[in-house]
Amino acid sequence: MQLAVEDAATFEHLAPHHFEQIHAVLLQSAPRSAGAGAIRDEQNWIGGNDYNPCGADFVPPPPGELDRLLADLCTFCSEEALPPLVQAAIAHAQFETIHPFNDGNGRTGRALVQVLLRRRGLAPDYIPPISVALAAERARYINGLDSYRTGNVGDWIEQFAVASARAAQLARRYLDHVRELQDSWRERLLATSSPPRADAVAWRLIGVLPAHPIITVPVGVTATERSKPQVNMGIDRLEVAGVLTPLSESQRNRSWEAVGLLDLLAALEEGR
Repeated sequence: MQLAVEDAATFEHLAPHHFEQIHAVLLQSAPRSAGAGAIRDEQNWIGGNDYNPCGADFVPPPPGELDRLLADLCTFCSEEALPPLVQAAIAHAQFETIHPFNDGNGRTGRALVQVLLRRRGLAPDYIPPISVALAAERARYINGLDSYRTGNVGDWIEQFAVASARAAQLARRYLDHVRELQDSWRERLLATSSPPRADAVAWRLIGVLPAHPIITVPVGVTATERSKPQVNMGIDRLEVAGVLTPLSESQRNRSWEAVGLLDLLAALEEGR
């Protein structure tokens, strides 16, 4: 998501092939990655049976209409007549309605929201967990999209705005919890029998761990801009302090988990 958003947010004007690039990045490691980056050339549908769209919950436009509809959506996404949040809400609902891929439309549509919020300067530095807030009430989310498709655009925008506000609250709470966790790590390090000096790399590692809940020595070298021996020593100190726990007994390609951080991430994904 981060890579897709950072890349697409730099384009002067969005074009249909940018959706393909985002889709390719997001699905490159998915089980059904064969269609990554490819606009569908067949009719699909949601719900019903696998053989025909009879009884389907939603039937998106036929393949022959996709070029026109995606071009129209890109024109809308490149304008700035509407407030950013309103534009993102409409663009997301319209993308999900067009449903241009056989698989992965949801994650690509969520990435589009983040692209627009970054392009418009509303969330330039982080990805607010709007999809988490929407997923917390999945049935309401699906009903909101159905309502949009029948012309109740205002109701959908209101629902999206509420989810965005909820996402901002979740992000703020998560950051508060991360800071508290970092403080507890520092206390653990100070409580060891031989606390490191103030300029030791162990303290610097604590500062970068929230971005790297699973860390290796090469990652630590890049993140702290310190030498490999210094990072090795810092990781050893954090392991002794109980801040890092090794994920394998092997001496090659070793990795460590930051204690407590993945629990916070799990709570964020659950909307807590």
